[in-house]
Amino acid sequence: MNINIECTNEFGNWNVDFEWVKNTAKSVLEYFMSQEEISKNSCLKNYDYNTVSFDFLFTDSGQTHVINLEYRSKDYPADIITFAVFADCAEDERFVLDGDINLGEIIIALDKMIEGAHEKGISKEDELAFFISHGIMHLLGFDHITMSEYNFVVEWQKKALGSININYDKI
Repeated sequence: MNINIECTNEFGNWNVDFEWVKNTAKSVLEYFMSQEEISKNSCLKNYDYNTVSFDFLFTDSGQTHVINLEYRSKDYPADIITFAVFADCAEDERFVLDGDINLGEIIIALDKMIEGAHEKGISKEDELAFFISHGIMHLLGFDHITMSEYNFVVEWQKKALGSININYDKI
C-alpha cells in the first residue's frame, strides 16, 4: 500500500517537521492496517486500492472554532477535527479513483495541542503523535460516541504509538 500525505501549516508559532509527521502517520497507518481487528472493521475493508491519501492542516483554535461552527454546528474551538470523507460516505457512494482512496483531512489546532502537552508534562511531539493516531482512527471509520468506543480507540492508539517507541500513558 502506498501512502500519500499532504501537510499544510497555517500556525506561525511552530514550524512542524512535515517529514516527521508523514513518517509517523505512515507508521501508524501501517500498524493499524496490519492488525486484523482494525483492518477488518475499517472503512477500507472490501476495497481494491493501491494508494491511500489524506491531508493534515495545522492551524490554531480560532480556526477550528470557525470550522467547528460552520461544518459541525458546534460553538467551541476543537483541538482536532477530522473530515473522514471516505468513511463517512454511504458505502454505495464511496469511490476509488485510479486505485487511490482519499480518506480525508485531519485538522489540528496546534495551540490547543501544545497547551495539552504542557498540562500533561509531555513533549509536543508525543502529543502530536497522539493526535495523528487519533485522526487516523477517525479516517478509518472509528468513532467514540460511547465510553466503550473511546476506550477502544485510545487503546489502539497506544498500541500503534508503542510500535514506534512512543509510550503514551498521559491520557
